[in-house]
Amino acid sequence: MAATLAAGSALAADTAPAPAAAPAAAETSVSPAVGAAAPTFRLQDQSGKWVSLEEQRGKWVVLYFYPKDQTPGCTTEACEFRDDVFAFRKAGAVVLGISVDDVDSHKAFSEKHGLPFSLLADATKETAKRYGVLTSFGPMTIARRDTFLIDPQGKIVRHYEKVKPEGHSKAVLADIESLKGAKAKG
Repeated sequence: MAATLAAGSALAADTAPAPAAAPAAAETSVSPAVGAAAPTFRLQDQSGKWVSLEEQRGKWVVLYFYPKDQTPGCTTEACEFRDDVFAFRKAGAVVLGISVDDVDSHKAFSEKHGLPFSLLADATKETAKRYGVLTSFGPMTIARRDTFLIDPQGKIVRHYEKVKPEGHSKAVLADIESLKGAKAKG
């Protein structure tokens, strides 16, 4: 009888409609390794100006990916970079934020918080994929909160994963100073 029940269950499973497919997870890829050349990009900032990684050659680049404009953690992170922007400039570094939000969203976010650096719109999600930070959060596909520190020659020298917004800007700034000191000695 148990075999009959099992066979009946299997038959029922074969004739029942298939459950709806779960939403596809965001395409995941591996982040570039520390020491590798940073993947190139050319994206529009909050004013519609095109910005490329190649244009930053000769400067330290703080490339920070964040999930969404106007959210608490992203606002904290952006405002800390804003508050430290003169120290970054003194260190020869440029700060670039990237999310999958569009130019208009970035413009509103930048204006609301007085952000003096470029927020780049990765609406196609290609740059987030190339850096291995594209992820899903419920029904949304977003960039994970990761930062890449890129040296003046275009190599990734630090990768900060799943960043906590508070204090992150100061930690990156300290790493730039430390790395600059190590290069000066080496």
